[in-house]
Amino acid sequence: MQMIWTGLLLAMTVLYSAVMSGGVSFTAPCYDDSVTVRLEERGEVRELSLQEYLTDVVLQEMPASFEEEALKAQCVAARTFTMRCVTEGGKHENADVCGDPACCQCYLDEEEGRGIYGADYEACREKVRSAVLATDGQVLTYDGALIEAAYFSSTGGSTESALAVWGGDVSYLRPVSSPEEPRISEVSLPFSAFRDMLPLSDLDGSPSAWFGSMTRTEGGAVETMVIGGKTYSGTELRRIFSLKSARFTAAVTDENGVFEVP
Repeated sequence: MQMIWTGLLLAMTVLYSAVMSGGVSFTAPCYDDSVTVRLEERGEVRELSLQEYLTDVVLQEMPASFEEEALKAQCVAARTFTMRCVTEGGKHENADVCGDPACCQCYLDEEEGRGIYGADYEACREKVRSAVLATDGQVLTYDGALIEAAYFSSTGGSTESALAVWGGDVSYLRPVSSPEEPRISEVSLPFSAFRDMLPLSDLDGSPSAWFGSMTRTEGGAVETMVIGGKTYSGTELRRIFSLKSARFTAAVTDENGVFEVP
């Protein structure tokens, strides 16, 4: 199972942009070991303490080799996300959260953890557990309410506004600079795949003419892009082509259409 490194947003989007927008505070509404989380995984629901759950979430969401303060920050984001699901209701009828990162948060059970960390599993888990204990009960709030603690693996240079991603404004989720070492990923598909995946576009003629005008959000993601005469949102194209983010460029080669995502 591939480890998903989703800790960088916390320092950038949740902590930084929330605090910069004002009105965000740290609070301790509970002790982690006294809160029960209902986790749905592999078709089963089981109950575990918030402390135990967060340890195995953070162990998957951020490499244990990261600095202690980064791990603490990720703990606060993951705890805030979880407590919002526990107290306000999440997406599941019989559970608070699931182990699917596309829906809730990653969760690393012992078998998966030993597969990833090998002989270092126990030491890595204890390091993360220490970060959970050090931030026990700490969450992020805005105007007295738990924030929407969304986070992602890499920013490409800037975070994004909630309006650009979800279509609704959230006052504390704003674009801020988030410099990091680029990790370019590439999705290259034959032209026939483009025709199959974009059936509403006119993809006759030379592929070099398929890609038209593009607009970008304040955070640098693709807001709209014209392909084959049809206008798509950046989030649509990200979903259709399974791109890492909507911050991409597009080009054609002799045989393929290519998306590059920093």
